[in-house]
Amino acid sequence: MHKEISRKELLKILPHDDILQQCMHCGLCLATCPTYDITKLERSSPRGRIFMIKSVARGEMELSESFSEEMNFCLDCQACETACPAGVKYGRMVEAARVVADEAGFGSKMEIALKRFALRRIVASRKALKLFSWFLKIYQKSGLQKIIQKTGILKLISKNLFEIETLSPVISEKFSDTQIKEIEMPEGEVKYKTAFHFGCLMNTMFADINLDTIDVLKKCGCKIITPKDQVCCGSLMGHNGDMKFALELARKNIDAFDKHDYDFLISNSAGCGAFMKDYAHLLEDDPEYAEKAKKFSSKIKDITEFLSEEKPDLNLASLNENIKVTYHDACHLVHAQKIANQPRNIIKSLPGVEYIELEEASWCCGSAGIYNVVRYNDALIQLERKMKNISNTGAEIVLTGNPGCMGQIKHGVKKFNVNVEVIHPITLMKRMLQLKQAD
Repeated sequence: MHKEISRKELLKILPHDDILQQCMHCGLCLATCPTYDITKLERSSPRGRIFMIKSVARGEMELSESFSEEMNFCLDCQACETACPAGVKYGRMVEAARVVADEAGFGSKMEIALKRFALRRIVASRKALKLFSWFLKIYQKSGLQKIIQKTGILKLISKNLFEIETLSPVISEKFSDTQIKEIEMPEGEVKYKTAFHFGCLMNTMFADINLDTIDVLKKCGCKIITPKDQVCCGSLMGHNGDMKFALELARKNIDAFDKHDYDFLISNSAGCGAFMKDYAHLLEDDPEYAEKAKKFSSKIKDITEFLSEEKPDLNLASLNENIKVTYHDACHLVHAQKIANQPRNIIKSLPGVEYIELEEASWCCGSAGIYNVVRYNDALIQLERKMKNISNTGAEIVLTGNPGCMGQIKHGVKKFNVNVEVIHPITLMKRMLQLKQAD
């Protein structure tokens, strides 16, 4: 059983009338909303969208192209949830509304079909994603990509296509699922029993981050269980109107990890971690999986959350005296998971690091899952703002805990000529471990 999203389900997701009334009069979310900041139109704000969702759910407004457009114009960054004094779960509402709009056939049918195919048949299939990644690696390493970019042939088809092509991350030399053993043991005593989710895009396009995470966890004294039958977390599908399929993946992950004994399930991807923590809510009406999902979600820890709370002694070496480092909050880490201080505490504790706080650190970079692909121009507005703030810090390294943010900001580095390295916090820690081992 999955949650069939319909107008009736939208009614269930809506807050009580007294809370809705507060929303209509409050407006604290407006200053935090990237799309409202662009348009200054009420319908492009969280408050405006909640009003539209309420009206559709109660039959006071018909489903329309404009409703679908507004739901998909939203970045689903959930900054409004952080600002909301009433604790309204806006993200769940807008994601449900996208499902309603998709099922009603609004929006481009071709775009919906292509999106479903790419997410279901490629991203969610480990074999297909590896095959796709292999072809992409050949394209990148053969010189063909440079030729295509130099000739500008893609601009003849679409200017956006030329820009979107440059967003593709460099494919890893080896995929992490082939390098990580199902059970990894620390060098010394076992202090923690952990599990690890290697993801889909993380597995093929950010494999080095996965391997760095394993090495740091082993140094912490972790026994690490990495089930080979785990699957994509389903977040990209869930955030893009395909919740039914996302919940199929959720059940597969719960079954894969349920066979093992562990205390923490570590994620190094903000989007994946946030969605897996939400399995408990998403499957709360499923009689077979409700309790399993609750148990599963309770064990999810972002890698920075785990390191900050457990405080293992890693004895790291200093990379360089006073290397300037800043930090960008991934939306699904700071807003969805409410993890803000933990990564900063870790970064500030690193030897030889001069931490510089980034202005508007929690403002969305424009990645937002696949938003920067399907709505490139809208995403670019957010990215330009982000890159100006990063440039103003004078930092040599910008750290962030989500692959989408990393890819987007790396795109911004090239497009806006900002001299900064973009890496995951765990990669910086791994470099310090290597230096210590070399001493």
